[in-house]
Amino acid sequence: MRGILALAMALALMAPPALADSDEAIVYVGVATLRGKPIERASVILRFVEGRSIAKFGKKIRTQWQTRTNQEGVARFPSIPKGKVLIQVIAQGYQTFGKEFEITEDKQNIEITLNPPQPPYSVHE
Repeated sequence: MRGILALAMALALMAPPALADSDEAIVYVGVATLRGKPIERASVILRFVEGRSIAKFGKKIRTQWQTRTNQEGVARFPSIPKGKVLIQVIAQGYQTFGKEFEITEDKQNIEITLNPPQPPYSVHE
């Protein structure tokens, strides 16, 4: 199943648009289950932490970007400034994921595996 995710990310990288300058990167986030099955429609939030902490998209200045994964479990972010970012993933039926990543390459792939929810815990048992 990981092969499907890797194939989808490889196809997405084949024809990327040209980057405005070398201080920017295109980021692909692949989201899958523990067994490697892609998770579609997962909400993926990218927040700028360090580096050029704001990105200009047209006339808007953004400090974060939010999108959803496609059927192959891949979310694509447009050209963003390189630096440290916080990526959060929220999908129904899975634990919420959050971790900081360093964006250093012009095209960067990040693979995230979501865990199933933990069983309820009670101090009364």
